[in-house]
Amino acid sequence: MQIIAKEAGKKFVTEWIVRRVNLDLHTGQSYTFVGPNGSGKSTLIQLLTGSVPVTEGTVTYRMDDGKELDIDNWYKHIVLAAPYLEVIEEFTLRELVEFHRKFKPFKNGLSAADFEDFVQLSHTRHKVIRHFSSGMKQRVRLGLAFQSDVPVVFLDEPTSNLDAQGVQWYLDNVINLTDQQLVVIGSNQPQEYEFCKNIISVSGFKQK
Repeated sequence: MQIIAKEAGKKFVTEWIVRRVNLDLHTGQSYTFVGPNGSGKSTLIQLLTGSVPVTEGTVTYRMDDGKELDIDNWYKHIVLAAPYLEVIEEFTLRELVEFHRKFKPFKNGLSAADFEDFVQLSHTRHKVIRHFSSGMKQRVRLGLAFQSDVPVVFLDEPTSNLDAQGVQWYLDNVINLTDQQLVVIGSNQPQEYEFCKNIISVSGFKQK
């Protein structure tokens, strides 16, 4: 999979959040967007995921055979974990997992029960998500990202709301993503991306 941004930018009212973004991201690599809070990391990730449209320029997606992927089918190939991403709070954990698997199957045929063990929340499988703590919700988001059988994984502020044990769990698992997938991280916490060789400062996309 390949993500290509050419002179891409996003403007809200009169302010350019990012501008003149030129990127060529490939499967088998991990990339981290760094910068202080408010620098545009999340906006850039949302542009690349297609969740918000570009104001100028283009973002295109290509399969490994070079064929351009239609934007309407792009969602099938990606997963995003971010603290601002809503989970369906009316579902129990088991219901959420089963719902997710209908759209994006798990790697190696992982079962719902095995997933619950993976995120260390098997004791809450019948608990309604709205009663989860913010850290538990983030662990679920990350678990879905780690285990979904898709070629592209986006992780924005991945350890947000996690306690020390949760951070270590993230670090133990994130390194397993890079061999067959394209991984994009947004972070200002060095420990979240210490394994990543491609570090991109969002400050370079702040031109007027």
